[in-house]
Amino acid sequence: MRYRSRTDIISQILEAASGGATKTKIMYRAFLSYAQLKEYLNVLTINGLLDFNSSEQIFRTTEKGDKFLKLYSQIGEIAPPGLDESIPARRK
Repeated sequence: MRYRSRTDIISQILEAASGGATKTKIMYRAFLSYAQLKEYLNVLTINGLLDFNSSEQIFRTTEKGDKFLKLYSQIGEIAPPGLDESIPARRK
């Protein structure tokens, strides 16, 4: 698997949780270890991109998270993945 930025990982988590998902489903869909998953879920929940229903043990993408996904998709259309690979590295 290629290197993924934090933004790529966040978008995969939000997509996985869009219809509601358990930690396990999100972990497998986003290809994360449990330790990584816990960190991301905590940050995304604190920042209002994910909502956790404790009675069902389900995470859901919030309206703010949906907005993030929409903007992320638009950025991908303007600057497709791999764009940075085509830019030559600067010499020091």
